[in-house]
Amino acid sequence: MPTPTDIHTGAESNGQRLARLRHRHRWTQGRLAAESGYSLEAVKKFEQGRRSLDRPAVILAFAQALDCHPTEITGAPYVPVQADRDGQDAVASVAAVRRALLRHGRPARPTEAEAAAVDLADLERRVLEANLHRQAAALTKAGAELPALLRDLQVAADLETGDAKRRAFGLLASAYECAMQYLYKLGHSSDATLATERVLWASRETGDPLRILAAHWYDAGEFLTIGEHDEAGHIIDEALTELGAIRSPGPETVSLRGAFHLKASLNAARATDGTTAVQHLAKAQEAADELGEDRNDWQLQFGPTNTALWSVSLPVEMGDGRKAVAQAEKVRLPADYSRERRSHFHIDCGRAYFHNGQREHAVAAFLDAERLAPQATRAHAAVRETVGTMIRTRKRGDLIELGIRLGVV
Repeated sequence: MPTPTDIHTGAESNGQRLARLRHRHRWTQGRLAAESGYSLEAVKKFEQGRRSLDRPAVILAFAQALDCHPTEITGAPYVPVQADRDGQDAVASVAAVRRALLRHGRPARPTEAEAAAVDLADLERRVLEANLHRQAAALTKAGAELPALLRDLQVAADLETGDAKRRAFGLLASAYECAMQYLYKLGHSSDATLATERVLWASRETGDPLRILAAHWYDAGEFLTIGEHDEAGHIIDEALTELGAIRSPGPETVSLRGAFHLKASLNAARATDGTTAVQHLAKAQEAADELGEDRNDWQLQFGPTNTALWSVSLPVEMGDGRKAVAQAEKVRLPADYSRERRSHFHIDCGRAYFHNGQREHAVAAFLDAERLAPQATRAHAAVRETVGTMIRTRKRGDLIELGIRLGVV
């Protein structure tokens, strides 16, 4: 691995990409400030890398002003550095997963051997295994399994009939969810969006109303990611209305209702509506209290622990480091909580500490996240931008070594 004396400073920051996009429009910094709603001084600091451009709400404001996708500012997806063998292995399956996604809805045209090998019980085991790898932050293993698994599920969905066919589509939806998360965590947002569309399609084929609503949770997230807050809000409101109309709701319904309130709180936070964000978080807490346990229905983790984690994420989204740090200190994660979720919590803590001016704590939190989920942490846009900003003002110790692994120096 390179040493601090071997580093270069050629990595492009979000601010530099922002400046390049501004030049493409032939705008002055003053014009960008006026169009985005941020001050001229803020635009200068972002472009010069003296202020971290890591908050999605801010990135979205600039992306909408410049009529570009947010990834044109964040630079995702990122190519793992040469020394990051695990990272290179993790992205090795991206193209094969993409090909499997593109085949969705087409006649499977299975071989005789493929047709004879259809076994829903075994496919269910393989889907569970792939999702367990993802939750354990073993993205290389999940990615390696997904192409063949998706193909075999597409064959099963094509050949089965009746209840078996609906079961096959349910498994296919779950595998598409795994693919979506795998691609999203590695920064391949366009491919993740494709996977989300497949989740919706396969879920509809199950005929299960709750399964279909769960798929719309991901659909709302796609609009949220590009700043289409009204559309995301419409999807969420429709789902909450349907869930509210269910008489004598069981735990799956309560869990799904709570998950949608969390999504609504994030949507409001990204739209800089703090009051509404807090209101939805409170409703999610009510659902968590009613549930009384952590659940993982349709890969949507919800319960008291998840709600506590979001109480940290939301103030981070709104740039309130002090509140986020205070909330983080109250969180107690179960010993068996997934590495995926634990790492994301540490990322939120790192960002909270950074916004609170506690840079040593921020570095420690990012390192904790990296130990749990190295590939996902190194591909996380906010981690890369925050670490890059810190490096531009202080190059030493653990920070610079982390920056080398991220490829931001």
